[in-house]
Amino acid sequence: MRSERGWLLTAAVAQAVTAVGTCVNPVAFPAELALVGTLLSVQALTVRATAVLAVTATVFAAMFPSPAGGAGQSLPFAVGHVMHVLLVAGVGLSAGLTARSRAVERGALDRMTRIAELAQQALVHPLPAHLDGLNLVTHSRSATSGIALCGDLYDAAVTPTGPRLIVGDVKGHGLAMARISTSVLAAFRQAAAGEPDLVRLACILDERVSAELGEEDFVTVLLADFKPDEVLLVNCGHPPPLRVGRRMDLLEPPSPSPPLGLSPEPSPQRIGLSSTQRLLLYTDGLTEARDAAGTMFSLDEQVHAALSAASPEQALAELLGLLDVHAPGGVQDDLTLILVQPDPTPHAAPVHHMRDGTEVLPPSRWQ
Repeated sequence: MRSERGWLLTAAVAQAVTAVGTCVNPVAFPAELALVGTLLSVQALTVRATAVLAVTATVFAAMFPSPAGGAGQSLPFAVGHVMHVLLVAGVGLSAGLTARSRAVERGALDRMTRIAELAQQALVHPLPAHLDGLNLVTHSRSATSGIALCGDLYDAAVTPTGPRLIVGDVKGHGLAMARISTSVLAAFRQAAAGEPDLVRLACILDERVSAELGEEDFVTVLLADFKPDEVLLVNCGHPPPLRVGRRMDLLEPPSPSPPLGLSPEPSPQRIGLSSTQRLLLYTDGLTEARDAAGTMFSLDEQVHAALSAASPEQALAELLGLLDVHAPGGVQDDLTLILVQPDPTPHAAPVHHMRDGTEVLPPSRWQ
């Protein structure tokens, strides 16, 4: 019934059943019932299909006099017959106009959806597959069907000491999420390449966005600086990343900090990360995905096995497969996954030199 073909078949069958019934028993099945197919078509069919069904109903009504008119009114041009034909034609015209209005509104919605998709692409640049010694695989999806904008954010920069990543989750309402995400990413892009201290960077982000947050709004953020054989983390209320190697470790921060907007107290966390290990950065759309019984997704041995697949691309695909099996109806929150693995043979990445000597990877070259 959701497809246009299903609606067309239903409307056509309804119209055909009415036609057969009218031919057999015009008293029990008056010709006006042919409008059932026309009214059904308004829900999902095109203006042309609705018009065809409306014209068919009108022609059919003209072929059969209205039983209410009695024997004396059974002539083709009797007043009663003309009235019921006009009634069918009028309803059919109204159905056509309604279908046209629906088509116009659907076109406007499609355009707005496309604009939202372009805005999301401008807001969150796709990460490169290779970034200054890192292999990156990224997946992001909105929890709301048909809506491209979501509350998750992520980005990367190349600093003099190595690549730097941010992943965050805006806890806001409606379109305010996009505005807050824009502020966080703008602040990160402005300060990330030039601020060597990751804790200070978190404080800068908090200062920039706190004025724009409502009373119930906040932003969880995880910052990561990658260096040879290690990664430095600063976590402000964000789900802890997973380090995957021979075993899987949930990297809880030693001193938990509130999110941005709630007076964060960031502290650094230094973690070893070799080229045989992987680091999964994610938002709570992963761990809060629920099955039919309401059980949340567990970071268990199945996840460890999935993330240990031969390549990072396959690993993330297998993790998404586990998530889809656990929550076949889709996740209830926006989801972002970034799987990182140091590359022992790094690929050269194009960089842009700033006046102060720092380097940033131009977003236009990432796409």
